[in-house]
Amino acid sequence: MQTNFVELLPLAVLIPFFGAGLAFAFFRQKTTQRAITLGTLVLTVVLEITLLAETWDGGAHAVHLAGWPAPFGISMVIDRFSALMLVVSSIITLAVLLYAVGQGAAEEGDDAGPVSIFYPTYLILVAGVSNAFLAGDLFNLYVGFEIFLTASYVLLTLGGGESRIRAGVTYVVVSIISSMLFLITIGVVYAATGTVNLADLALKLGELDGDMQLLLHVMLLVAFGIKAAVFPLAFWLPDSYPTAPAPVTAVFAGLLTKVGIYAMIRTETLLFPGERINTVLMIVALLTMVVGILGALAQGDIKRMLSFTLISHIGYLVFGLSLVSIVGMSATIYYVAHHITIQTTLFLVTGLIERRGGTSTVDRLGGLAKISPVLAVLFFIPAMNLAGIPPFSGFIGKLGMIQGGIAENTWITWLLVVGSVVTSLLTLMAVARIWARAFWRRAEDAEDPDRLLMSKTLAHARAANKRLLPMSVVAPTAMLVGLSLAFTVFAGPLMSFSRAAAQDMYERTPYVEAVLGEERVDGVREELAEFASRIPDLDTGDGGADEFAPVRTSLEPDDEGVQEADDGRAVGDTTGDTTGDTTPDEEREDR
Repeated sequence: MQTNFVELLPLAVLIPFFGAGLAFAFFRQKTTQRAITLGTLVLTVVLEITLLAETWDGGAHAVHLAGWPAPFGISMVIDRFSALMLVVSSIITLAVLLYAVGQGAAEEGDDAGPVSIFYPTYLILVAGVSNAFLAGDLFNLYVGFEIFLTASYVLLTLGGGESRIRAGVTYVVVSIISSMLFLITIGVVYAATGTVNLADLALKLGELDGDMQLLLHVMLLVAFGIKAAVFPLAFWLPDSYPTAPAPVTAVFAGLLTKVGIYAMIRTETLLFPGERINTVLMIVALLTMVVGILGALAQGDIKRMLSFTLISHIGYLVFGLSLVSIVGMSATIYYVAHHITIQTTLFLVTGLIERRGGTSTVDRLGGLAKISPVLAVLFFIPAMNLAGIPPFSGFIGKLGMIQGGIAENTWITWLLVVGSVVTSLLTLMAVARIWARAFWRRAEDAEDPDRLLMSKTLAHARAANKRLLPMSVVAPTAMLVGLSLAFTVFAGPLMSFSRAAAQDMYERTPYVEAVLGEERVDGVREELAEFASRIPDLDTGDGGADEFAPVRTSLEPDDEGVQEADDGRAVGDTTGDTTGDTTPDEEREDR
């Protein structure tokens, strides 16, 4: 009898919580705390990889806590998309923790009080992120946000200091505003529909009039947009993240904004599928990309530059989401996993640059490629990946979005395609400037270079690397660089997986049936089909390009005139227009 590992789904949240409590119990023994935290994260990674394997071949799975059926109880739901996000986020947090331990951020200075709170707080952050990815209702999603935001307040201001407190105040105020807006929206949703369960809302939101749907839609997007840092709601990010220690900044940049993006994707595909406001999303995506990268070019500090590129590349994710097509969504799923890894890696590398060069200000750096070739390689690979240089995964994800934009063939999508290419080139310019100045020019040519760069001989400089760049911090960074390369090496299977995840999300059948049961779905298939019909089909003019359009959802009733897709066909190669007289499959046969 096969073990159903999905029943262990709540442990993805409970293990970090129990680990946090146990770590706090040993608040005077940092070595024990460190061992507990590392063991907890390793166990969490193993569990979540197992859950990813369970969902790899398809289907969503739900666990109803305390036996209360949906929509009355709390449901945790995992599908391909959430499983991928869980695994990537857990690997990232484990690597960042190893870096923090090696750097001493958890033991020195930043957590020097009588009670050590770094490790418990870090595990609470992990628990909150996992809870958000698994939440099956809006209120539990809100709880997940609040858990990891509360932990982030502590981590951001750990160690005190004027700059950190000032940045922490801004971060807290903005987070509270977005959380209050989200909570108000939950109340309005419940008043309008009588439920906050996501699967139940997928059935009931279609019963509301168009104006009420639009109001709820916009309120949710604004709340999530603040957390995801999309333009013009991203003003808080560049001043908040760079003040924290490198490990904290890295995990914030890699994960926290992506939870907001995850919520936007889940909302758009499950609750509001269709194109009603996708033009607005496209405009927001374009402005986020362009304004973010222009801000990056104006920065002289590497951490602030990366903070603006973070905003800019959030625009790519909104771009893919706004296309409302299989190819756009599959590229978005692939790119979000890629970007979590790349952005985290670059912030960790920046921490190494600060350790070796004494600063992250570009004008004061020089000669790093000569005195530390390993550091140069660790920066070069993720920097080129961020810029989308072939054959790295950044190029693969961006290419998928560009293909989707070209396939839709409207003036706004062509504008987005051009904007995404320009943004990628400007990103290359931003990282190339760091590469040329910090790594290749002579340290003597820098403005007021730190004494760490001014060794008398190359032998002395290389010897200093062992002290300033120990393996305890280099190895976790190299581990993430290797993970980013894995996204390139295994791009084929990962893109196929992402395409299958995109199809499931647009169909909505797997998710709704997993939560509410097949009988409940059987009774409302026609209503769901009408709601799903708002998703446009894209006429690419290419018989082999059906994947550019959302598939014909299995929620729709069978029509005798529609040819069913073969079981062995690749995901996405299914029919397009369900409202016309013929399908793309039939048109191909006619040709």
